Amino acid sequence: MKVRFGGDYNPEQWPEEVWTDDYRLFDTARIDTVTVGVFDWALTQPSEDVYDFSTLDRIVERAAAEGRQVCLATGTAAHPAWLARAHPEITRVDFEGRKHRFGGRHNSCPSSPVFRRLSAEMARRRAARYAGNPAVVAWHVGNEYSGACYCDLCAAGFRDWLRKKYEGLDGLNAAWNTRFWSHTFYDWDEIEPPSALTEHWRGPDHTAFQGITLDYTRYMSDAMLTNYLDEKNAIRESSVDVPVTTNFMGMFRGLDYHKWAPHLDFASWDNYPPDDTSQARMAFTHDLMRGLKDGQPFWLMEQTPSFTACRDVNPLKRPGVMRLWSWQAVAHGADAVLFFQMRASRGASEKYHGAVIGHSGRDDTRVFREVAELGAELDTLGDAVLGARTPARVAILFDWDSWWALEISDGPSRHVKYQSVVLAYHQALWDAGVDVDAVSVTADLSRYDVVVAPALHMLKGDIAQRLEAVAARGGTVVTTFLSGRVDEHDNAFLMDVPGPLGTLMGVRVDEWDARAPEVINPVRLGELVVESRLLFELVIPQGAEVVGEYQSDFYAGTPAVTRNAYGDGEGWYVAAGLDQAGVSWVMRQVLDRHGLSGPYPDVPDLETATRVAPDGTRLLFLLNHNAVPVEVPARVGGVDLLTGTRVEVGQPLSLAARSVMILRQ
Repeated sequence: MKVRFGGDYNPEQWPEEVWTDDYRLFDTARIDTVTVGVFDWALTQPSEDVYDFSTLDRIVERAAAEGRQVCLATGTAAHPAWLARAHPEITRVDFEGRKHRFGGRHNSCPSSPVFRRLSAEMARRRAARYAGNPAVVAWHVGNEYSGACYCDLCAAGFRDWLRKKYEGLDGLNAAWNTRFWSHTFYDWDEIEPPSALTEHWRGPDHTAFQGITLDYTRYMSDAMLTNYLDEKNAIRESSVDVPVTTNFMGMFRGLDYHKWAPHLDFASWDNYPPDDTSQARMAFTHDLMRGLKDGQPFWLMEQTPSFTACRDVNPLKRPGVMRLWSWQAVAHGADAVLFFQMRASRGASEKYHGAVIGHSGRDDTRVFREVAELGAELDTLGDAVLGARTPARVAILFDWDSWWALEISDGPSRHVKYQSVVLAYHQALWDAGVDVDAVSVTADLSRYDVVVAPALHMLKGDIAQRLEAVAARGGTVVTTFLSGRVDEHDNAFLMDVPGPLGTLMGVRVDEWDARAPEVINPVRLGELVVESRLLFELVIPQGAEVVGEYQSDFYAGTPAVTRNAYGDGEGWYVAAGLDQAGVSWVMRQVLDRHGLSGPYPDVPDLETATRVAPDGTRLLFLLNHNAVPVEVPARVGGVDLLTGTRVEVGQPLSLAARSVMILRQ
């Protein structure tokens, strides 16, 4: 066993003589796993009553004969043209109220009985056909679930969902605060999906009724989860042991992955960062995907070996970056490193998307050589990291409900973005070199010394009490402006801000000042003066110690950052949108209290991450994201698993530009 290596393979797009060349190249690159059948619904079901698996049979048989393992997709991510023609209700209605016709992908109404029946039947027939094939090691349901539908079927589904959630209209009206603007509902059929035709103006984030929009977003996430479960349940009728997954998209706003996670046998995701300097962001997203399953290793289901094709500008990965980012995924918990795509498509929208094998089929390109070299390294590594866990003592809470509620709110500021706030606090932890778990608000927090809850806008269940418990036993809790504002229905708490977090934080906030991005209010933190932007809460300490103060405007000299003793621990409240230097200063104070620091906290872009194998072996990953070499003293001794070199504590370590070292301690 080893870290799986390969990716999306679409041989149905090519004559079979090309397959022979593909497998020759796969041998060279040490490709051992292929994902097949992702978009072949039209091929395998040419009409409603006809199924033809002959091509897929040959694809799976060839993979098995060549010694490859198969991640077999259900093929349902794009419905066929005949289906849209025979059942036009299957296509979506968009946010603007336009009924779509056949085209693209992700165009199936998740509430359509026809789509649900036929997609499940496709999964059922595939599972029955291939369940006994030992080459099939995983089932891949759908692909990158996304989008929303506002058709009559979804409206009816939404009302059914609401009936189950609220049981009666009195509860719904109270949750949505419908006495505002004469919105009281007296019949379930009066409820409309929130769209550009009903509650919204200027797009999906501007809504008159946040409660309605929030619940519809939740409903869409649940509706697509039901589609996934339709297919998973159909697979389980004949394939009871092979794990089932679907590929997530990291910090994708549209779906609450925490709700999906229990229904995946392992998490998997597609890593397409917005630029080629996103190493900290990627680290956080890997941590988030690992956190979905309580630290269980995940699969990196897709990444490009070179460039994408879906953006206005698609930069090329510099030499060494693909290898470095692949090892970063392994460092954060990946037990599979897979690409999209194995061979470049010759036409349509992804013909210029990067691939292991380009249009010419050459094996002497830089990209192919780098893939082959990575394949050889993964062979050398063997099973050393399989099943290994991350021993994090720091957690960041990530909450889709808070994200949705914050960004559909009218006020205080539409410039404040949930992701940006979370990533700033993660960046500070990443720079300090500490291992981090990114977890839900329902996660067990008892294992952590530090819990960071940036912009925890919505408080659900007993999260406030569990955060108090972290501090009471000696831990530290950090939260920020716009936290503790609303309940699960997006209604304001009828108490001082930050609501149920007030006792832990020892502060009260009566007013807040939102300003344009160019407005700066400096904040003094000890001897350091940093900038703050966007939002400035006016804090009245209720027992908390003042750590940082505003330097301008009528509230100059008042608290911007506070620390409150609670039990044996502390609660830190950051009331201002500090710049990265300010956030990092706060987090270093917190980490120092607990003696938490990575081995190289002051070496820019030298990332470290730890995994602990099932037998207790500790593996320290060192990843140099710099375009220049870095030399540091060894903080631990061990053997570099990639080169076999023995390292002694204190000896100089020379890390080439964009290089990787894995020390088995």
